[in-house]
Amino acid sequence: MMIDIGPATVRMADLLASVSDDQLELPTPCPATPVGQLVDHVGTLTVAFTSVARKENVGAPSPPSATNLEDGWRDRIARDLDTLNQAWQDGAAWAGMTVAGGIDLPGEVAGLVVLDELLVHGWDIMISIGATSIGRRYEPSPAEIEAAASFVASFDAPRDGSLFGPVVPVPAEATPFDRLLGLTGRDPKWKPTTP
Repeated sequence: MMIDIGPATVRMADLLASVSDDQLELPTPCPATPVGQLVDHVGTLTVAFTSVARKENVGAPSPPSATNLEDGWRDRIARDLDTLNQAWQDGAAWAGMTVAGGIDLPGEVAGLVVLDELLVHGWDIMISIGATSIGRRYEPSPAEIEAAASFVASFDAPRDGSLFGPVVPVPAEATPFDRLLGLTGRDPKWKPTTP
């Protein structure tokens, strides 16, 4: 199975371009992870999963920190997202085995990991900076959501938060994306706290 991650990379680059420096300390749905730290995580996973697609075994990235966001970080991450997309357009990225974070896994699974990371962290950042309150919508395609949900649903309890938190129940009529968020341990109704 090969999924086009291009729309997710473009969506993320557009979203990051709208993050202002004064929003980097805002809380996110990821516990103890402010926006700046999450943005740096997106930047490092983008580079790491480009190497994963190319079957290059690289070490684990350093822990994410907003202090890694230099002047021009938006342009850097946008370029890296484009490179990530190009790497995963190659069918060879989805075939055979690769290594991610020191773990051997099929290329197909690694592709689903990066898709899930882009979709869910895109929502984390979007909701944290209040973009939905100004009418900005976050709409991954049904195919993207279904692919990411198939990956996330494969993880059994207990979920200790190291990868996914405990499943958050959502109403039967919830959208497919809200169901994906619930599977990752997020409450689709999460709102940033006001000081």
